[in-house]
Amino acid sequence: MSNFFNTKIEFLKGVGPMRAELLQKELQIFTYGDLIQHYPFRYLDRTQFYKVSELDESMPYVQVRGRIRGKEVIGEGRKQRLAATLVDENGDQLELVWFKGVKWMQKSLKNHTDYIVFGKPTEFNGKFSMAHPELEELAEEKQTTAFLQPVYHTTEKLKAHRIDSKVIGKMMEMLLKVAVPNIQETLSPELIDTYRLTDKRSALINIHFPETVEKYNAAKFRLKFEELFYIQLRLFRQKVVRKADLKGQVFNQVPTLTEFYKNHLTFDLTNAQKRVVKEIYGDLTAGKQMNRLLQGDVGSGKTIVAFITMLIAADNGAQSVLMAPTEILADQHYVGLKKFADSLGINLGKLTGSTKARERKVLHEQLRSGDMKMIVGTHALLEDVVQFQNLGLCIVDEQHRFGVEQRSKLWRKNPRVIPHVLVMTATPIPRTLAMTLYGDLDVSVIDELPAGRKEIVTVHRFDSHRLRVFQFVRDQIKLGRQVYIVYPLIEESEQMENYKDLMDGYESVKRAFPEYEVSMVHGKMKPQDKDYEMQRFVKNETQIMVATTVIEVGVNVPNASVMIIESAERFGLSQLHQLRGRVGRGAEQSYCILMTGYKLSKDSKTRLETMVRTNNGFEIADIDLKLRGPGDLMGTQQSGVLDLLISDLAKDAPILQEARAAAQRVLHVDPQLEQPQNHNLRRHIQSLSANTVNWSRIS
Repeated sequence: MSNFFNTKIEFLKGVGPMRAELLQKELQIFTYGDLIQHYPFRYLDRTQFYKVSELDESMPYVQVRGRIRGKEVIGEGRKQRLAATLVDENGDQLELVWFKGVKWMQKSLKNHTDYIVFGKPTEFNGKFSMAHPELEELAEEKQTTAFLQPVYHTTEKLKAHRIDSKVIGKMMEMLLKVAVPNIQETLSPELIDTYRLTDKRSALINIHFPETVEKYNAAKFRLKFEELFYIQLRLFRQKVVRKADLKGQVFNQVPTLTEFYKNHLTFDLTNAQKRVVKEIYGDLTAGKQMNRLLQGDVGSGKTIVAFITMLIAADNGAQSVLMAPTEILADQHYVGLKKFADSLGINLGKLTGSTKARERKVLHEQLRSGDMKMIVGTHALLEDVVQFQNLGLCIVDEQHRFGVEQRSKLWRKNPRVIPHVLVMTATPIPRTLAMTLYGDLDVSVIDELPAGRKEIVTVHRFDSHRLRVFQFVRDQIKLGRQVYIVYPLIEESEQMENYKDLMDGYESVKRAFPEYEVSMVHGKMKPQDKDYEMQRFVKNETQIMVATTVIEVGVNVPNASVMIIESAERFGLSQLHQLRGRVGRGAEQSYCILMTGYKLSKDSKTRLETMVRTNNGFEIADIDLKLRGPGDLMGTQQSGVLDLLISDLAKDAPILQEARAAAQRVLHVDPQLEQPQNHNLRRHIQSLSANTVNWSRIS
């Protein structure tokens, strides 16, 4: 797009410095380009006129044509209001009321004049009224006024300074008058032809002020397609460049791995695990840097795949790092892998925030000398003092919990050649989100649980069923099992007094089960106290663990077979699924019990029904995306890619598929976008600053 769209917003007629400052602070609108891409989030249907007799209180906003027949000011002082009577062509009456701006309205409202009024109808004693309606005097030539009126996001602060949706609409009208000649086409003729897209100019006009519903739909499709196309184009180009330019160490020796398979692996890998190992091995022997995402549901066996990958690196003289977001998870990985490493004579270390200074000194020396081939840890691994002889592999677990800068700090630990990268997540990512967040990564999925694992039985119970639930807990403990009871809060708070609180819950559980030992774990405890309580539960010294979501990630107690989630309506779907995954780790049948009160919102009911119906993490993630949106799901601060202006990943999967296929085709034929038909694409990308994440932006 031309430099026109980089013009500062204050230079637009009707804006000026004061309004510009507010728009910048409140809506991040700095330039003409930012404003023209501040799309309406809904439209008021001004295409239909109603008679007073057709009105219904359930209608949102309606417009009525009629003549003002009388107006009067009622009441005094602050209770003063203006009431006017509008009579439609059938002679039916609609009362119009204003509680604010009474004097101004009384002056400007003309008696015996035809108006279009637009507002929310309310009924009282069989009569309809409309408070603070929008008014438009009905001139003879405007008898056929009909359109979709845009509604723009604004804020309370902007409204206080009289910048409401209508004022933003006026700014948009002013901008479009001067902008239209400067709008250049940003897609190739081939794409426009193939997907029957409207041109960019028409799309921008009709997304703000649709002439017809058909033109609005065409504009919306065009802008969504373009946005998703440029995201996919950027990701594919990154992938192509990385595979062409970034060399990777070749790991083709596997003697220790062969020994591990033959003599130390005490169980068979699932077919899914074998397939994933094969995909990873293909990357490690290709001479290019591996950049792979490993997705697998809770308990699917990602950690052993990670260890096998670390063994391949060790067999080829390289060091490996496995970084986890919490100490509990790092400890679990370390304990799980240490027995394998010891049996193979491999030096495996652990570095977390609570590692003592003298232990750190030894770890640092062994990493620098190359004596230590593998290390598991937390953010402590990112410290500058941690240096390697030859870091060849970085594995990041629950990678969305780390920022981009944190992860790249790890990659830079080998100045000679970028290490191979494997990022793992047990949070199933919906396909549309994976394509958008991780489109530049190769994706492997472990979609099979280890043999002998039984599906967790999930039920929803109301608080009135508590005695039956507690009896079930006793029966399970008598069978030798253990139980988690999870609460959403640590202490009671006024706003959330209806939700079970941890301290209160802990006391109730101790009273209900005096014959059993109870542990308690929450995020405000000191690490050593938390570890002590966790270890008591792991050793079966306590039968019941009362906890907050601190156990969501990383606790592995195969003997625990019951997960009770109190106030389950307080949790998101992916969180409920993660918590459920804490049980079902052994061969016994496991259960998840979702406890709630009777008062549930529509979304809460959907979440609970989904949990009861399915154990499939990917299906759950798709529903979660529809309920919460991508930003909440992933934390967009770590991605930037999700800076979407008009698309909705929960609803626009078909458009994303089309856009992805189109981007792939374009780059397959013309990787550098040098051919004449891709001139628009190349020019548009070049016109954007290098750090602009969303390539569909105007500037």
